Amino acid sequence: MTAEKVRWSVVVAVVMTAILEVLDSTIVNVALPHMKASFGITSDQTVWILTSYIVSAVAAMPLTGLLARRYGRRRLIMTAIIGFAAFSALCGASISIGMMVVCRVMQGLFGAFLIPLSQSILFDSFPGEKRGQAMALFGLGVVVAPVLGPTIGALLTEHFSWRAVFYVNLPVAALALSLMAGGLPKEDVKPAPIDWTGLVLMILAVGGLQMTLDLGESRDWFASRLIQVCFALFLFAGAAFLARGIGNPRNVIDLRLFRDRSFAAANIAMTGFGLAMFGTLAILPLFVQGLLGFDVLTAGYLFMPRGLAAGITMVLTGAVLLRKFDPRLLVAIGLLMTGVGNLQLAHLNLNAGFWDLAWPGVVSGIGMGLFFVPMSTVAFQHIAREHQDEASGLYGVVRQIGSSVGIAIVGWQVAQRTQIHWHTLAGHISATDPQAQHWAQVMGLPLASPEAAAQLTQMIAQQAQMLAFRDAFILTGWGAFVMLPVVLLMSRPRPGAGAPAAAH
Repeated sequence: MTAEKVRWSVVVAVVMTAILEVLDSTIVNVALPHMKASFGITSDQTVWILTSYIVSAVAAMPLTGLLARRYGRRRLIMTAIIGFAAFSALCGASISIGMMVVCRVMQGLFGAFLIPLSQSILFDSFPGEKRGQAMALFGLGVVVAPVLGPTIGALLTEHFSWRAVFYVNLPVAALALSLMAGGLPKEDVKPAPIDWTGLVLMILAVGGLQMTLDLGESRDWFASRLIQVCFALFLFAGAAFLARGIGNPRNVIDLRLFRDRSFAAANIAMTGFGLAMFGTLAILPLFVQGLLGFDVLTAGYLFMPRGLAAGITMVLTGAVLLRKFDPRLLVAIGLLMTGVGNLQLAHLNLNAGFWDLAWPGVVSGIGMGLFFVPMSTVAFQHIAREHQDEASGLYGVVRQIGSSVGIAIVGWQVAQRTQIHWHTLAGHISATDPQAQHWAQVMGLPLASPEAAAQLTQMIAQQAQMLAFRDAFILTGWGAFVMLPVVLLMSRPRPGAGAPAAAH
């Protein structure tokens, strides 16, 4: 595929395809309480609605390159869109948790190929000197969509039903499919042998790691036998996959891609960025709704300034900044601003209002825009065209695992630090404490009364959670800062060599 033959209808279609998949990963979160009530299930069972999708998607995503070579990009991405839309409809029509989980697994399997294929098609749609514009368009789907997902999910759930968060995929998929059918050219395909042993080992390793990250917090990590089994599966299957895959040209994934220092460094940085960005996005709804008392719509609107800042910055970066500045400098500034925005959240208190929370989000959103576009450009600058789909699949897996690592670490941090702060704060209160006595006098309650004890317990719980969230925001801020040295490992792109097609 050459840039001259690609129509803008295809560009629009693949951007919509990227939005379709990524939006679904966060839009569902807001509707989970309604699904829980509808199905009459427990919180542990509710987690499977998210986990089933993520695990299946992450396990299938590395196969993008193999299947694209075997069946062609056009056939694979159109099949993936149709399958994703069909199982989205079935998710919306689910009448039990069992049906929902099965449909979410299948939705994840088809959705796994949408992001990598969208990225590689966009790369081929632009000449080398305009790769930044391609990544800006791609970033609008991959980064801005999940930020705005909670807002859209809140609106659909509040005004329609939780089922609407799945049905909304259908018109988007139909439009993307119609645009793609008329503009995406067919390709010659070659028989590609499948390394079944490597395939099974890879799925077991990636699936075991993802299950560990997704279920670890709710099951008290390694106190759970399930988590022990999943983590052991990840270790042994991962070690076996690497041992037989290194130097094996028929391996299901060409591990030689990681010999490119820019690609390897970009994957490392993306993992750290997952902690900084996705970790923060995961706990913000809990912070503003559970602790500060925001309603679901206000909590959803809170993400809009962040998303708009990220989108505007991405377009500006792709169209202007990449032509004037070293991409590595932009990546470094993006990491700094993301970290600073998160640290600003750590200075809030229980009286924080909407814009107290929104402005730090704007700072982090600008950082996201500055980070994502040049990072993707640098990552793929030396990847040959025939390996684009495979590299995009690996990059997508790392991005997803990085977000899961971030969510798991931050969730664990909030839970652990809440307990620590609770014991610290409670240990300072006694019947002889002057401050406690003064508070009781102001409230007009005997300090030893049940009413005073109940109110003190509530106040301590709120303060402990507030301090725990502060600790988590500090952690995510430094998660961005510690990735700065990784930028030094990347090589500077040559002029006009912003992507694989130009480099080769």
